[in-house]
Amino acid sequence: MKIAVIGTGYVGLVTGTCFAETGNDVVCVDIDINKVQKLSNGQITIYEPGLEKLFLRNLKEERLKFTTNLEEGIREAQIIFLALPTPPGEDGSADLKYILGVSDQLGKILKDYKVVIDKSTVPVGTAEKVHAAISRNYKGEFDVVSNPEFLREGVAVDDFMKPDRVVIGTSSERARKVMGDLYAPFVRQGNPIIFMDERSAELTKYAANSFLATKITFMNEVALLCERLGADVDMVRRGIGSDERIGKRFLFPGIGYGGSCFPKDVQALVKSSQEVSYDFRILNAVMDVNEKQKLHLMPKVKKYFGNLKGKHFALWGLAFKPNTDDIREAPALYMIDALVAEGATVSVFDPEAMNNVKNLIGDKVTYAENQYEALENADALIIATEWNEFRTPNFLKIVTTLKNKVIFDGRNLFDIAAIRELGFYYESIGRAPANPTDKK
Repeated sequence: MKIAVIGTGYVGLVTGTCFAETGNDVVCVDIDINKVQKLSNGQITIYEPGLEKLFLRNLKEERLKFTTNLEEGIREAQIIFLALPTPPGEDGSADLKYILGVSDQLGKILKDYKVVIDKSTVPVGTAEKVHAAISRNYKGEFDVVSNPEFLREGVAVDDFMKPDRVVIGTSSERARKVMGDLYAPFVRQGNPIIFMDERSAELTKYAANSFLATKITFMNEVALLCERLGADVDMVRRGIGSDERIGKRFLFPGIGYGGSCFPKDVQALVKSSQEVSYDFRILNAVMDVNEKQKLHLMPKVKKYFGNLKGKHFALWGLAFKPNTDDIREAPALYMIDALVAEGATVSVFDPEAMNNVKNLIGDKVTYAENQYEALENADALIIATEWNEFRTPNFLKIVTTLKNKVIFDGRNLFDIAAIRELGFYYESIGRAPANPTDKK
């Protein structure tokens, strides 16, 4: 098939590359000239494990192309994906200006039947708005389909190539046939393509992300209770995660969720609820708890050190999660702001997200070449992201480099008994602190 993907951000680039990998001819369109030039020259613009290999192969085979010209990009396409940003507005609602702006342009240049697909996460009713925007200038046949993405950053290629389900919202039999053919190579093992109406598909994406955000937040609340009751959240997590009705995933406590999806999708669903006079009380609580959770380590740090003015901290992890360079709503950024506001200085390291943080906050922190360099002259280590390389570090290097054997772990990477044996003072989430003076 011939496919156009409008927008070459995270979703658009993964979508375009993976469709090209199954033999389709894909043209990706973006208004950013520099980005299009880089991509056309084989320079990938996001970090996502496994993506670069597919990207380069399909670029070489000329199944994947890039342009800034919308008319050129869609000219031969049977299918047009809209993979455009939907950032939160000031009131929390999803801003549809990019999607509706492109839809208006499409109406002026369409000449024959095409299936236009909302791939971006959009509020209920967006397919109707896109259809209306195109119809203002184009009176021919076309269909608008809702096909939300369920890609997890860090494993997005696997998620796309082997989806556990594909959700397609359409009321058109013609579009249904096109979409079924398009996704057939991805569901050969029997995972379902779930067809439904457009509004239900739009709500499905928000409901899924909001439920997962709620699950994470519930476990963070349990962790806070564990700290007060003297229980161990890891034991509780294992105890409830073995119940197949609950499941093991999204039960790891930490310093809050971040990223491009959960924060804005929860906020947007709350806003949509308000617009129909419904008070979504659970999600309001989720947002409130998550904001507080991002700074849960700060009282622990201040309790240990007292006045933080003049203190220097090492911070491992800047991305909102491992295996990505995405720093949107990353808890690490909230920690940095809080520490600097208290008069402390911070040296940071992240395997992939350093450049993005530099572009965002400049010289507010010091950027280390590696995780151990970040420890130099630091009074304590703070861990904000659970990269694998942080799980089994060289503790001898940590001991000999840190000024104090003190670790505040926002992701529960280390075993408390083992860290106590090494002589560290260690605070984590939902577990009793380890103090080298404690009785073993």
